[in-house]
Amino acid sequence: MSTILNERIETGDVIELHRDGELISALVLLATDDAVILDACDDTTPFVVRRSDLVDYRLFQPEAA
Repeated sequence: MSTILNERIETGDVIELHRDGELISALVLLATDDAVILDACDDTTPFVVRRSDLVDYRLFQPEAA
């Protein structure tokens, strides 16, 4: 697995980000110009993050491995 910092994320991507002080991985369910809907795949409700608030994250890119 390799990661790239601060690349443009799209629907279907997997990203790693900090939420409530914890590092989590999340699936991008929907990505628009303004926000993304993320699913942490941990039996919690998916959540919305404004793109302007997504400053520090890592994008999983399996083809770069």
